[in-house]
Amino acid sequence: MDFELSEEQRAYVASAREFARSEFRPHAAQWDQAAIFPKDALKAAGGLGFMGMIVPEAAGGLGMTRLDASLIVEELARGCTTTAAFLTIHNMASAMIGKYCQASVVDTWCPGLTSGERLASYCLTEPGAGSDAASLRTTAKRDGDVYRLSGTKVFISGAGDTDVLVVMARTKDEGSRGITAFLVPADLDGISYGKKEDKMGWNAQPTRQINFDDVAVPAVNRLGEEGQGFSIAMEGLDGGRINIATCSVGTAQQAIVDAVDYVQNREQFNTRIADFQHTQFQIADMLTELVAARQMIRLAASKLDHQDPNATTYCAMAKRFATDVGFKVCNDALQLFGGYGYIREYPMERYVRDTRVHQILEGTNEIMRVIISRQALMGGALEVIQ
Repeated sequence: MDFELSEEQRAYVASAREFARSEFRPHAAQWDQAAIFPKDALKAAGGLGFMGMIVPEAAGGLGMTRLDASLIVEELARGCTTTAAFLTIHNMASAMIGKYCQASVVDTWCPGLTSGERLASYCLTEPGAGSDAASLRTTAKRDGDVYRLSGTKVFISGAGDTDVLVVMARTKDEGSRGITAFLVPADLDGISYGKKEDKMGWNAQPTRQINFDDVAVPAVNRLGEEGQGFSIAMEGLDGGRINIATCSVGTAQQAIVDAVDYVQNREQFNTRIADFQHTQFQIADMLTELVAARQMIRLAASKLDHQDPNATTYCAMAKRFATDVGFKVCNDALQLFGGYGYIREYPMERYVRDTRVHQILEGTNEIMRVIISRQALMGGALEVIQ
């Protein structure tokens, strides 16, 4: 079992690290404080292929493995957690379009999506359907050459500022088997957007409610077949859990780098903070847990790439562990900064705010525990741990 990165993978990391250092990190605080959605930076990321990392090559993307994409996302998150997270959501929605839409629709939308000229949002969550996604109530009723889409989606990243929506809606009253996915141009008649949510973190991407009032969606814009939407959504969530776990690890890595630099230059009682044994133990634990989380993510990504039958469980484990660790590391790093960690002159408080939501989205960490324990209780624990 080889844990070393290939030369090609190291090149991905170096490219992403330099891009994050020059294009994301210098502006991240301003984007956060002024709630700026950095479309120009995302377009620049598209110039390097980062907006279409997991989009199939036939649709104009890079067709990367989940493992390779995670290497890039980790570095981007070191520059700006929020922007990297949106980039992964855009990738997920764009990959669904590239994989499941008809060729004519792919040709219309994917060139702009993979270049970053156009942006995509993913619309699954509803006011009454969060963790229980199969209970969604948004409906799409066939009417000749169109579907009539009605309902409400909430907590939609990029909503109101993106060009296309991948929407999960109910075409039949058959639980998860009655859900279908649609590509919906974001400016169709009947679509309205709620206020921009005032959030604890993730301020560099807008989050809004979307209302659909008898929106006429061309039938050709359907992803896959009727009733296939839930499986498409769950497939996307496995990768999404790797993505958000990776964003946590990338942010935590930068938090450790910043904290180590700070404690080596800050003195108390005529002694560098770095020379106190408690500080050394704290940093040792932070780094050890971070490396463990990173390796768990890479294992899960590899399992997903190789279509392992237990890949969903591995992804749930990685998401649960890495997002908990990422938040804890950022919080511990803030503590090492003392009072300075709490003020916005330093990025620590932003790291903490931005990573907190990772324990909630893409399936709460409580739901991740349900997925993992279900596998064990079904007798599959031995396969999972091998």
